[in-house]
Amino acid sequence: MNNQQNLLVWYQENKRDLPWRNTQNPYHIWISEVILQQTRVAQGLPYFLRFMEKFPDVFSMANAPEDEILKLWQGLGYYSRARNMHSSAKLIAEVHQGVFPNTFNQLVKLKGIGPYTAAAIASFAFKEPVAVVDGNVARVLSRFYALETAFQTPAGKKLFSELAQEFLNKSEPDMHNQAIMELGALVCTPTNPNCLICPLQSNCLAFIQQKQSQFPVRITKNPPKKRYIAYFHFESNGKTALFKRPKGGIWQHLYDFPYLESEFPLTDEDWFSQAHLKNWFEPKQAVTKVLEKKHVLSHQHLYVSFYLVQTEKIKELQFGEFWKANEELHQLGIPRLLDSYFEKLKEIYPELIS
Repeated sequence: MNNQQNLLVWYQENKRDLPWRNTQNPYHIWISEVILQQTRVAQGLPYFLRFMEKFPDVFSMANAPEDEILKLWQGLGYYSRARNMHSSAKLIAEVHQGVFPNTFNQLVKLKGIGPYTAAAIASFAFKEPVAVVDGNVARVLSRFYALETAFQTPAGKKLFSELAQEFLNKSEPDMHNQAIMELGALVCTPTNPNCLICPLQSNCLAFIQQKQSQFPVRITKNPPKKRYIAYFHFESNGKTALFKRPKGGIWQHLYDFPYLESEFPLTDEDWFSQAHLKNWFEPKQAVTKVLEKKHVLSHQHLYVSFYLVQTEKIKELQFGEFWKANEELHQLGIPRLLDSYFEKLKEIYPELIS
């Protein structure tokens, strides 16, 4: 058997039973692929099941308010992908009458659907012979061909795409694409690949040369930016002050607390002084520090302090805030970071958060 046949045999014997593999429904495949760009299968599966329960078809997603989409997406990060998904669902429902575009060239024109996702939908749902290239596939190809070019570079993306297309089993593109992705996830792992059970072992240049650890070639990343943030939870008679983040930034359109930010660490007193200057509260106001937390994002590390400010009457903060009932907070799309705060708050003041 050749490499492609060996790969398919291995896949049939070793593939995981996942719900999006038991369908050719392009909507289901699309949702699964967008989620899996954000997280591993084990973490992504519950999100997929919740999305399918809440939005079983493209029309139900298209007709949903954006806040519902963002709330369900909460914890995955890169909220722009959820917004793009919602936007494309509306387009498919309204312009295409709910019928999914069925070719790579049509799919890649949809908002938020890049070459990888378009190839996945086109091959899995419609058997179009177009290769997928995600991180797992890139790792397999990089070792199989002992590629000295980093996948993240423009030249690397072009090279890997060409090699993936050349390696593709054109008669069974759906099975081949899923198989090579699964091989990268289960066998050709980033560290300590299990080469002894790999179906491509006999022709893998990295294995033959015993240089598996040298591939894939990586480019040096810039160190993450450090940001220091003080969140203020203003609470008054069962209501909480929130504002909706404007367009732009990592958490656009999500509800958030009023906050202050610094380029360097500050003491509690420093944060309070800045809040006083903004007339958020008076110097004599009682303030409770509830939580300190480091929140790691892909390109930045947030060092966050959360402060609870309880007042007898609602104060206009001039922050563009909404005063939301505490019992409504769990229905809103908020950054995952605020979830951590609310969990801690329940331990200290269970009467505040239902």
